[in-house]
Amino acid sequence: MRVALGIEYDGSAFCGWQHQPQMPTVQETLESALKSFSTVPLRTVCAGRTDTGVHATHQVVDFDSPVQRPLTAWVRGVNAYLPSTVAVRWARFVPDDFSSRFSAVERTYEYWILNDPVRSPLLASRTGWLFRPCDEAKMQEAANLLIGEHDFSSFRASECQAKTPVRLVHEVTVKRFGRMIGIRLRANAFLHHMVRNIVGSLVYVGTGRESLSWFKEVFEAKDRTLAAPTFAASGLYLVGVKYPDFPDLPTHSPTIFNFP
Repeated sequence: MRVALGIEYDGSAFCGWQHQPQMPTVQETLESALKSFSTVPLRTVCAGRTDTGVHATHQVVDFDSPVQRPLTAWVRGVNAYLPSTVAVRWARFVPDDFSSRFSAVERTYEYWILNDPVRSPLLASRTGWLFRPCDEAKMQEAANLLIGEHDFSSFRASECQAKTPVRLVHEVTVKRFGRMIGIRLRANAFLHHMVRNIVGSLVYVGTGRESLSWFKEVFEAKDRTLAAPTFAASGLYLVGVKYPDFPDLPTHSPTIFNFP
């Protein structure tokens, strides 16, 4: 029996999703809770491996279970063994050919920036922080250049293991909500650090440090060394994963900042 779960977590408590020796990770924490609940080891596969400090409202995992439990138990029962930083939001039975990773055709991330002259202790682990005034309209102008299928080498981490730097981006939306700037990105898949690298360069444009033509040149150069530094992990959230062949699965879970 294959089960899919929707997971929400506070990434600031973990060294990323994937198992690491002697490091707290989301995968290790979830699998420990699954074992305690089901009494057998259960190995999970996820839709997207998040880095240290990155959050999720809609991480999707799947696993094969030799024991049967009702869907409500996979939520409440597993949550009883999880810390306050991780929660199972929903559970669904899925066919044996379902893969949270390979069946997904689209993923959505949001990046949230506190644009305020003074940092916020309450939002320090929930947002990126930018003290300089920032023009979100200029950021949107630059973001529009990213739509479509392109080589994203300029926004790819040097340690990225993807076979190709080409990705199909469906949406990059930049909006201001008072002192918060929200950036939503939808694509078929993302490269390692791709979102945070894009955000860093958009911020350069928004603050007037660089121009729209600079952003275009960096993007077309396919050279990571020309782009801005990687922006902080604290503002990044995995908020959606789309599975058109499995319509019963939820596709999106909003953050506490509620991007419309």
